[in-house]
Amino acid sequence: MMGRVVAVVGPSGAGKDTLLAGATRAEPALHWARRSITRPESGGGEPFEGVSVQDFTRRRADGEFLLHWDAHGLSYGIPTREFSGLADGRDVLFNGSRAALAAAQTIFPDILVVRITVPSRVLAARLAARGRETPEEIETRLARAAYDLPAGLTVIDVANDATPEVGVARLLAAIRKYRAVPLDRNQAHA
Repeated sequence: MMGRVVAVVGPSGAGKDTLLAGATRAEPALHWARRSITRPESGGGEPFEGVSVQDFTRRRADGEFLLHWDAHGLSYGIPTREFSGLADGRDVLFNGSRAALAAAQTIFPDILVVRITVPSRVLAARLAARGRETPEEIETRLARAAYDLPAGLTVIDVANDATPEVGVARLLAAIRKYRAVPLDRNQAHA
């Protein structure tokens, strides 16, 4: 049985990394795809590979990234090797962007998108607490928090408005619900 791909999306500060970390701790068979990002690893957040713009550009041109996108002045890529466990039946989760969903859907037609939702007041407090954005940048991010996703995707909304443990349990419930549905198509895996 092939593994499935789950894109976890939501606005900055929604808690995607916290939920992904908790889900993969609770279910070690899940694989959290490590992204390459054009920012220093010392910047905090998820475990990622920090790369220079030049290195990222070269690796993208060499076809190393199965998915890649630009957002907030940075480039993000997920190396093809991060999806290798799919052939062994391992589900792969990644912190995604709505900018990458159309490309991801082309590669993985049965991709599940889990959209993490958070009330605006909670999101504003989380963004302020992490200290990476100015008040103006926080306002911009809050304005972008509501968005539509490409048509034809399977989307499950998961509220992350309680404790991290509750949010993780909700994410895992969404993944289990998705796993319970038989695939209707052959997925194109890398």
